[in-house]
Amino acid sequence: MRKTRTLTRRAVLAAVAVTAAFTLAACGNDDGGSDSSSGSGNSSTAAGGHNEQDVSFAQGMIPHHRQALEMAKLAAGRASSAEVEDLASRIEKAQDPEIKTMSGWLTSWGEDVPTASDSTAGSMPGMDHSGSSGSSGMPGMMDGSDMAELEKASGADFDSMFLTMMVEHHEGAVDMAEVEKDKGEYGPATSMAEDIVTAQTAEIAEMNKLLGKSGTSSTSSTS
Repeated sequence: MRKTRTLTRRAVLAAVAVTAAFTLAACGNDDGGSDSSSGSGNSSTAAGGHNEQDVSFAQGMIPHHRQALEMAKLAAGRASSAEVEDLASRIEKAQDPEIKTMSGWLTSWGEDVPTASDSTAGSMPGMDHSGSSGSSGMPGMMDGSDMAELEKASGADFDSMFLTMMVEHHEGAVDMAEVEKDKGEYGPATSMAEDIVTAQTAEIAEMNKLLGKSGTSSTSSTS
């Protein structure tokens, strides 16, 4: 009887040992899976990498957008056309969130975020936009005298000047966005660039129609 109990106890212990071995093996496999998923996470991070063009795009488009907002804010007390006021309001709603998004990218990349003064100051380091207008080195940017003229204008004169200047400003933004689409690496940046091209090209067509409707003569000092 005692011998039978001993054999039974040994069988139970052996079963426990086998179970423990399987459990450890399963844990080992789980750890391997964890390492594997961690590796894929790193791959996804790498896929979201950025290049110098992405930095240049954000550092250039932020002051470009800021100047568009400055121009749009002037419309509230100066425009005579409800269509111009509506357009200006839409520009503010679209571009202000984009400024915040691009600023976040630059911060996460450890790059300089342009200050408010950069909307009228020289271009950010590393920016190269040949054939651009204005004093900033970025296409479509207005210089200080352009902005002063717009601020002094009102009524139909403001509408005409605003539309003429904003068409040029938008055309510059589209040019910058096209470069990002072609040469950028960071997915969200190239996606934003595509959105800018689509939205601002449509607004250019809208503004040109308004200019034609008003039979305006350009009072902007830019060429």
